[in-house]
Amino acid sequence: MSDYDKLTLKDGSYLYFKDWGSGQPIVFSHGWPLTADAFEDQMLYLASKGYRVIAHDRRAHGRSAQPWDGHNMDQYADDLAELTAHLDLQGAIHVGHSTGGGEVARYIGRHGTERVAKAVLISAVTPIMIKTDFNPDGVTLDVFDAIRTGVLNDRGAFFYELSAAFYGYNRVDSNESEQVRQSFVAQGMQGSIKGLYDCIAAFSETDLREDLIKMTIPTLVIHGDDDQIVPFETCGKVAAEILPDARLIVYEGGSHGICTTHKHQISDDLLAFIQS
Repeated sequence: MSDYDKLTLKDGSYLYFKDWGSGQPIVFSHGWPLTADAFEDQMLYLASKGYRVIAHDRRAHGRSAQPWDGHNMDQYADDLAELTAHLDLQGAIHVGHSTGGGEVARYIGRHGTERVAKAVLISAVTPIMIKTDFNPDGVTLDVFDAIRTGVLNDRGAFFYELSAAFYGYNRVDSNESEQVRQSFVAQGMQGSIKGLYDCIAAFSETDLREDLIKMTIPTLVIHGDDDQIVPFETCGKVAAEILPDARLIVYEGGSHGICTTHKHQISDDLLAFIQS
């Protein structure tokens, strides 16, 4: 890797990142257990429209370093802050999918909006996924324990099985792509098993309500109403209600993996929001 796609962090680990094009920066934060490659369609599209597009592999994911510690939303947000400072980004649009949406929210919650113009939360884990006293309709702990078990027992097989629900391929009349499912597995297998295991608690248990309140910039929320991974009713819908300046777009029948299954619609909606 060149100096332009590897950033050494304060703790000595490093982030792999892509930095394409020129113009207003758009920064992408991917979901679990994927990599920056999950946003390749949107990056290609928006770079061709005159924007600078940047995406990193989260620590312990993809081609980034695999440290033992630091797999929590605070550290993910701080890593993102180091990247934006390293690149001296100004007026950036931050786009986060799933876990990446939590990362974007915590980044703004911890580091403010000085460098940020707008944000987009796609199928995001905000404000919180797990069932709690204040989130009684959330996902129960046993679901996340089953994910942990799957990662430990045979993560390749588990990732393949999970991809069916992730992209909605388990629905009648879905347009299943075996290649997309294999890519999901390949991206997941690049990551550290320790980092991916720890990230399950990070994406499911982190309370991001206060972070959403601090997102005072215009924020687009996109969520599929058939998301089998991060439920719309307790995440996307609630996040849009908490955000100070939110616009909500619901994809009818949309799965969790709409950046792939609805990639053209996502790209068009992103461009329209960026230009608005």
